[in-house]
Amino acid sequence: MFRAAIRSLLARKVRLLLTGLSVVLGVGFMAGTFVLTDTMTRAFNDLFESTYSQIDVLVRSENAFTAQTSSLDERESIPESVLQEVEAVPGVGRAVGDVLGYAQIVDPTTGDVIGTFGPPTAASGWNDLNGFTLEPGGSPPQGPDQVVIDADTAETAGISVGDRVRILFQGPPGEFDVVGIARYGDGGSIFGATWALFDLPTAQQLLGKEGELDSISVVADEGVSGIELQGRIAEVLPPGAEAVTAATVTSEAQDQISTGLGFLRTAFLVFAFVALFVGAFIIFNTFAIIVAQRTRELALFRALGASGRQVMTSVLVEAVVIGILSSLIGVLVGIGIAFLLQSALNAAGFVIPSSGTAILPRTFIVSILVGTIVTVVAALVPARRAARVAPIEALREAQDRPGRSLRFRIVSGAVVLALGVLPLLYGLFGRPDNALQFVGIGVALTFVGVAMLTPLFARPMAGTLGLPIRRTGVPGKLGRENSMRNPRRTAATASALMIGLGLVVFVAVFGASAKASTTVVLERTLKADFILTSPTFTGFSTSAAEDLRTVEGVETVSEVRQAEAKVDGGTVFMTGIDPETFDSVSEMGVLEGSVSDLGAPNAIAVHQDVAANEGWGIGDTVTVEWPATGEVDLEVAVIYEENGLVGDWVTSLETYDANVAQVLDLFVLIKAEPGADIAAVQSDLESALETYPNIDVQDQASFRDMYADFLNQLLNLVTALLLFAVIIALFGVMNTLYLSIYERTRELGLLRAVGLTRRQTRSMVRWEAVIISIMGAVLGVVIGILFGVALQQALAPEGFSELGIPGGQLVFYVVFAAVLGVVFAIFPARRAAKLNVLNAISYE
Repeated sequence: MFRAAIRSLLARKVRLLLTGLSVVLGVGFMAGTFVLTDTMTRAFNDLFESTYSQIDVLVRSENAFTAQTSSLDERESIPESVLQEVEAVPGVGRAVGDVLGYAQIVDPTTGDVIGTFGPPTAASGWNDLNGFTLEPGGSPPQGPDQVVIDADTAETAGISVGDRVRILFQGPPGEFDVVGIARYGDGGSIFGATWALFDLPTAQQLLGKEGELDSISVVADEGVSGIELQGRIAEVLPPGAEAVTAATVTSEAQDQISTGLGFLRTAFLVFAFVALFVGAFIIFNTFAIIVAQRTRELALFRALGASGRQVMTSVLVEAVVIGILSSLIGVLVGIGIAFLLQSALNAAGFVIPSSGTAILPRTFIVSILVGTIVTVVAALVPARRAARVAPIEALREAQDRPGRSLRFRIVSGAVVLALGVLPLLYGLFGRPDNALQFVGIGVALTFVGVAMLTPLFARPMAGTLGLPIRRTGVPGKLGRENSMRNPRRTAATASALMIGLGLVVFVAVFGASAKASTTVVLERTLKADFILTSPTFTGFSTSAAEDLRTVEGVETVSEVRQAEAKVDGGTVFMTGIDPETFDSVSEMGVLEGSVSDLGAPNAIAVHQDVAANEGWGIGDTVTVEWPATGEVDLEVAVIYEENGLVGDWVTSLETYDANVAQVLDLFVLIKAEPGADIAAVQSDLESALETYPNIDVQDQASFRDMYADFLNQLLNLVTALLLFAVIIALFGVMNTLYLSIYERTRELGLLRAVGLTRRQTRSMVRWEAVIISIMGAVLGVVIGILFGVALQQALAPEGFSELGIPGGQLVFYVVFAAVLGVVFAIFPARRAAKLNVLNAISYE
């Protein structure tokens, strides 16, 4: 039976190729994710090891935790006097102080800031121990007017030695002469960061750290170990400062990169598993067709003495072989996908250091194991069906067998659907700690349950969708009848498309709801006439707000800042506002206390849901852990209900600034004086901000549009990745139609013999593909809308109060699926039209 299974595969090479195609694509995405993240991890590990190999000990301030959302290290500075104390420690050969802070370089040609959302835009002092090396022809910066620029930024903006550039800081901007171009390690920069390097006194002055240092790099005397020197230095450090070895710093940097890449890996793997999930339906359908086509062959095996278990094993052997071979090819395809993803990240500004491609054994093992398991599990039910083929079937003339009762399928499908809906609802509305896991399991089981129940209405649905097609002529009528003939097969093919398109529709409904809810919240809470924002949604200089307070026609300028913190070990976003001005530019919906109460020392405002969940009231103490300063006790002074603009946690700017290292404005709200000419005020604001090209002046409508555009970009990225699963599903349509050509060879021959032309044959197959594709698309739209509505209702307490259903977009998806169904039916349609009539009639 084993040899028979192998010979069966080799005898039907096209079937082998089509069966494995969905596995190849799904495993390819998974393997590509592993290769990409492993390559990035190794590149950064090598980079950090090279960078910190020049020092033995690093002195810095202690901090509570590393903020994952901050592009720069959130640590407080240490007094510059510590440098002299460190230099006096026995065994210290050399000690160099440095500072680090926010800076954005302006492109001298376009006038736009250089840098994208994500990578740091930083400035630091120049020294030969921080990983930068000058390119030939440059010189170190000296004095307040000189700067060295990283090589990648210089290449991107066409900056050369001798050019003059403008740079934006936390304080006022400045202009500097470029005296050198520097490379970081073996690359031009680090992860797409832009870097401006000054001499230390200039860097301290520009970054607001005069008399302070962020770190001290120490090189030990010959014969003194880093651990020994660390102990000596630690004895002379003031409270709040620490000395760590270079190995510790390297390990921390590598762990931080690994954590960040872990999120990227998880995100990509989710889409890979979606693709494999869709592929499983295609594999199931393919093996079901194959078993039906091989009924007489399998019955002959039974008649010759093979047991049902042996027949089942032979089918599973085919599945194992297909799974292994397809997964191996998928790994090779994944290497190409990794290069495409890396190119996309580089184009987006996330420059990856040069390094060889990392293909770890884990990539092969996990990819092959997962691909094979998915294939075998998907083939299990058809294999059991093959085991039940009776020997008498070998004597049957026709291959079509009467359909089995759907009773068991109805019961089992209803059970699976219930098992999916329950955890889905619990994850959405029960708010467990691991809500995403419950939602993921619920969505998967719900899709399986719906797919199991789809044959119940596949025949009438195909008939209804095919009514307009029937009127096109004989090919349309035959295509409709073919799609209705085997509801199980039609349902299985449409279900794969339903899953992929259902998730796409779910994202579209969620996005429309988010945009509608955001618009309503902003209309209800925003009272400002103008809003200052950064196009990249990053912070900008606080001096911009100061410059606008003197603009004619401006009544109120209120700054808003935001940073990462922790409460009870969980990450939160703490917003800083000006209690004296915020109430006039925005509405918080205060329930207890007043906004002005935030002006008290160490006061905090919390959203009503947070207060209710924690049982907090006015006067209670909340322990907040900041990255820079550690734990600080804050007193609840305000409880409010409108969190759309400020989030769930709010402090005064004074409290915020005292606990955050990098103080930048997230946005600034401006209210014009009563009776002022709004257009004139906006023009004056834009003129006052000419030196800040990273800041946009927007009215309320533009501000809402900006948020909608940003959300659209994220949703488009997610949709593009999910469309990969849709493409796999459409390959399933092609696979089903192609295999059905073999099953209907004699039928097609008879149709040709009685007058059906090749053109009509092609049209018949294409119309069948259209009906199946539209059915899958309609089912996907319906289930996607249901998922979107459920999520919107679950998030209604969080501000998602409005349900948005993008009707035009959903109609486009249905039409798009129908058109692609025709495209993917071209190959099987041509195959059907080319059948030799005499050979087809005599086919056995």
